Amino acid sequence: MGALAVAGSIATGHYFRAAQATATAAAAEQAVSVTVAMIEPRPTVLWDDFSGRLEAIQRVELRPRVAGAILSTNFTEGALVKAGDVLFKIDPAPYAAEVDKANAQLEAAKARVVFTQSELERGAQLVGNAVVTRRDYDQRDNANREAIANVKAAEATLQTARLNLDYTEVRAPVDGRVGKIEVTVGNLVAAGTASPVLTSLVSVNPIYASFDADEEVVLHALNSIADASGKRGNLDQIPVEMATSGGLSAKGHIQLIDNQVNGQSGTIRVRAVFRNEDGRLIPGQFARVRMGQPKQQTLVMIDERAIGTDQDKKFVMAVGDDSRAVYRPITLGGAVDGLRIVTAGPKPGDRIVVNGLQRVRPGALLKTEVAAMGARGQQAASNHSNQDVVQR
Repeated sequence: MGALAVAGSIATGHYFRAAQATATAAAAEQAVSVTVAMIEPRPTVLWDDFSGRLEAIQRVELRPRVAGAILSTNFTEGALVKAGDVLFKIDPAPYAAEVDKANAQLEAAKARVVFTQSELERGAQLVGNAVVTRRDYDQRDNANREAIANVKAAEATLQTARLNLDYTEVRAPVDGRVGKIEVTVGNLVAAGTASPVLTSLVSVNPIYASFDADEEVVLHALNSIADASGKRGNLDQIPVEMATSGGLSAKGHIQLIDNQVNGQSGTIRVRAVFRNEDGRLIPGQFARVRMGQPKQQTLVMIDERAIGTDQDKKFVMAVGDDSRAVYRPITLGGAVDGLRIVTAGPKPGDRIVVNGLQRVRPGALLKTEVAAMGARGQQAASNHSNQDVVQR
């Protein structure tokens, strides 16, 4: 009996240990729930980012064209104005008097023409009758010609006087935004280029964004728009976008690619044009400019969430035929709309983990839920960083 009891106890112990091992193995094989996406090549526009500055297309320093005292300023500093708006008014009285004087001189010159013309006609009759000499007739003819010339000179003097009177109203030459008032009411100003600046004016719409782009990027874009003969195409085909430090963004087009490369920096000066109807973009403002390639390229791209870090390497977890995780090293290119370009590694058709990467280890059994690459569904498990160091 004692031997039978011992044998039974041993058998029972083996049974429970075997059952425990089976349960442990079953627990170890519990599948990890993850979201996966299939890698598919997609047509993509490649973009390159550059730092730039906004520039006004037209910049004007307003100076008086006639001398005199400033009578009034007719604008608000920093305001938008239209071409032709009167900004400053200079005392017009002296110039109005000059107009009156020139008018009087013109009338006198016209009267002189009437008189000399009459004398010339009378002389023509008398010279035929030998009453006056030929010399006297020639003098009358010369006096008439001189009177006609004096009329033209008087007309020019009157036109100049009227222009000077008009210049007493300093007008905006272009649409734009005015700066601060540099010369206040009551001050005397001189005329000409040596005169003081009254205010400055910069155009607002459209506006330039200038930046230095890498020569390889520019040349690649130019080659993409060239025709079969190699002739450069329209620069409008090169897409360009801009964002400012103030959060404003806009789409525009390339207006200029400079004619030479900066030998020191290896860059080319590029200028883009953007609409600015509301005037919120300000000349001199910093801007981040994105220049795209004119033609789309078919590329392999993956979600940023699918990328893990293994020391100094990047990797993804692919799903093998046996539904187990497979470690795949990858080489990455640039970022496009939240996706990263893959230059080496997984191939189109591979399924990779895009949500739950932090819970997956190589060889782990996976329970997969399929999503589109780049989709942002089911974020609960993605709140943790996917840039974990893999444990192998």
